[in-house]
Amino acid sequence: MHIYVNGRNIEITDAIKAYVKEKIGKVANHYDQIQGIDVVLSVIKNPSASGKHVAEVSCKMNTGVVRCEEAADSMYESIDLLADKLDRQVKKFKDKALGSDKASIRTDNKEEVAEEADEAVEE
Repeated sequence: MHIYVNGRNIEITDAIKAYVKEKIGKVANHYDQIQGIDVVLSVIKNPSASGKHVAEVSCKMNTGVVRCEEAADSMYESIDLLADKLDRQVKKFKDKALGSDKASIRTDNKEEVAEEADEAVEE
């Protein structure tokens, strides 16, 4: 899996690149079908804008793409928020892709109650 880090209106330092790879790289532990992750870090130069540091990620997998974006007042904060959001989305994507074999508790309970009622009627 490759992590590509690019910047818009910002020079990507080695420290920022290492931080991104450390935080975003943890996503690979959840799902092994990830082919590549593209991270784009940008700074909005408008003085009246809030959340000037924006981090975007596009996570390419065998069966689809997960994309998310976060903005914050510092670049490290936006990277942290982005990593958490991507982590949740990849887990959700994985659960949908693998299919949920778990039946609902309510559904299981109704079937058991129905079986017990049938047994009680037979006696």
